[in-house]
Amino acid sequence: MCCALQSNNNKKKNIKNIASNLLEDKNSLDRKLLAGCTVFFLVVMQHKGTFISPFPRPRCLAAAAPAGKAKLTHPGKAILAGGLAGGIEICITFPTEYVKTQLQLDEKANPPKYRGIGDCVKQTVQSHGVRGLYRGLSSLLYGSIPKSAVRFGVFEFLSNRAKDESGRLDSTRGLLCGLGAGVMEAVLVVCPMETVKVKFIHDQTSANPKYKGFFHGVREIIRAQGLRGTYQGLTATVLKQGSNQAIRFYVMTSLKNWYKGDNPDKAINPLVTGAFGAIAGAASVFGNTPLDVIKTRMQGLEAHKYKSTLDCAVKILRYEGLAAFYKGTVPRLGRVCLDVAIVFIIYEEVVKVLNVVWKTD
Repeated sequence: MCCALQSNNNKKKNIKNIASNLLEDKNSLDRKLLAGCTVFFLVVMQHKGTFISPFPRPRCLAAAAPAGKAKLTHPGKAILAGGLAGGIEICITFPTEYVKTQLQLDEKANPPKYRGIGDCVKQTVQSHGVRGLYRGLSSLLYGSIPKSAVRFGVFEFLSNRAKDESGRLDSTRGLLCGLGAGVMEAVLVVCPMETVKVKFIHDQTSANPKYKGFFHGVREIIRAQGLRGTYQGLTATVLKQGSNQAIRFYVMTSLKNWYKGDNPDKAINPLVTGAFGAIAGAASVFGNTPLDVIKTRMQGLEAHKYKSTLDCAVKILRYEGLAAFYKGTVPRLGRVCLDVAIVFIIYEEVVKVLNVVWKTD
């Protein structure tokens, strides 16, 4: 008993030392943000099996402890299934993403170019044809596959270690694992991918577009601004993606636990999975659209107007009002709900196939 207590005290001391060393680094907000997340996950991993949730679990979503041990998903399967799901999904939903980005870039400081979603689509098709709604798809497609692969791979890696003895992942740990997946995908994939995508779409609105294609655009951005040019708005992106995935996986985990009840291996119909995904997507939209607006402004061609993420938020509030933080909410809501529903359906079905052809422990 004494040895166990001494071991727990040593773990706490080690985590405290790590936290102190990381948070004393005053170099940048980005590093502090990542440092905080690192310490967060160290706490979860060190206290596996004894973690006490700081949040009350909603009674309506609580489920009885499963009688059997749930099957774990190998991270390798998650990477393959996630990448495939991400590629298919973006090909279906990109036009709504295009319209959302155009409306967010249509600032009030200038005479508004678009009168709404329908007008945006109409003007784009008249000027560039239907293909105009897919301008920038290549940059998003190249990033969507690795983004989803990283997201699901990291989530399964963390969740496999956060599950209790019976193999069940509770809602709070689902939130933490989703946060970890969101931060990782933001740093490795989303920030550079989104920066290039926003610049492509913004470039089309200029009189003389200068980007001829994905690789040409990336080359020109790096030539003019260096590698840092593809990492504009990193803080806003980390906050957006971290909160996005934390909310989505929290809702998804809660709904799946409620649906499965006492049987952790109960099969879920793809339509039910899609409905749960749509609900999770809607929750994330209403939770972090302001961060998405800030991120889009920080990654546009006029990002030089803002000194930092905070300065961008202050200027939007001062010159455009609170409503500006919710620009593009309707098209984003439609895209995200469809996006998350499709991704989770494809992901779960591909994992089922991989479980048959790829045997893992």
